[in-house]
Amino acid sequence: LVAGVRVPLPVLTAAEAAVAALLLAEGVALLRLRRRGMSWRRALGELVPEPVLRLVGHELRLWHSMALWVRRRRHGVREGDLAFGHARGDAAMMYGLLFVCMVETVGLSVLLADWPVAHAVVLVLDVQTVLFLLGLRAAAVVRPHVLGSGVLRVRSGAHVDVAIPLERIAAVRRQSLYSHDEAEGELNLPVGSQTSLTVELTEPVNAPRLLGAARAVRVVRLHADDADALHGALVKALRPLPDPA
Repeated sequence: LVAGVRVPLPVLTAAEAAVAALLLAEGVALLRLRRRGMSWRRALGELVPEPVLRLVGHELRLWHSMALWVRRRRHGVREGDLAFGHARGDAAMMYGLLFVCMVETVGLSVLLADWPVAHAVVLVLDVQTVLFLLGLRAAAVVRPHVLGSGVLRVRSGAHVDVAIPLERIAAVRRQSLYSHDEAEGELNLPVGSQTSLTVELTEPVNAPRLLGAARAVRVVRLHADDADALHGALVKALRPLPDPA
């Protein structure tokens, strides 16, 4: 197609018929699973591999984040919760990448103007890249770290969201690090290559990877735009209440 070769009509018809038949079969199987009492999520899990569902879910969360960003709202922050942003350190880099991608989109659109199919394919990929970067930026802005209801919720974009019960926190340190080696049982969430807080746990919590693999962590390093405020709020929340007697 990119080279301009015409695909015979019978070949295109057969390919489209095969795709339509596959979608029909998937739809019938989904309805049968629903009739057995399965939820939509579980039924989809039976038909679609978990990594695919995870990737689609991540993409949907990016689009949702963009919608929240436009409406100037935040995700997962309830009344009484304390929210701590962590997007400031990556702002310059993300906007720089967006500018470069937009320039590339315009440049390739001009260069490929004489090859309509190639132009259309590359244009779709470039626009998708720009939207993906916007989604990443939006997710970082609208999904802050949240402290409330006895839980510290640490997040990174739309792909990391870990709830840490406060009773599992053994210690919290104000510690600025710029180098993070991968180690078993540790979760590093740097922003601009920096983490500013280290949280040590008494027992592990699950921090699943993007494709769903379980990961037990006992040390979490994260960054906040106002790291001192987050550290102070955590220390205050962890301080034992005075004995009424």
